Amino acid sequence: MEPMKPMKPMKPMDFGPAWWPSDLGQPASSGGQNDVRYAFFPEHQRLAVEQNGKVSLYDSGDGVSQAQGGGDRPLAFTSEKGEVTLDQLKKIG
Repeated sequence: MEPMKPMKPMKPMDFGPAWWPSDLGQPASSGGQNDVRYAFFPEHQRLAVEQNGKVSLYDSGDGVSQAQGGGDRPLAFTSEKGEVTLDQLKKIG
């Protein structure tokens, strides 16, 4: 049996062309569904959301992850406090 080889360093994730404000840097996570894109920036406690070509920024507090919703449901995210919809987050831009 051969000994295990060391792991190669991970390459930074490519999130594609930035559609969020450049001063936020690279997001920790991003995604999209139903013509909505989102990107989460934990260092800045910010969530960027693009809907209908317009980018809005929200104070994400302790953090959010994975968007849910669609159809008649509003866009919502999972947080340590449970499900959070955009209207529950403070819009800052």
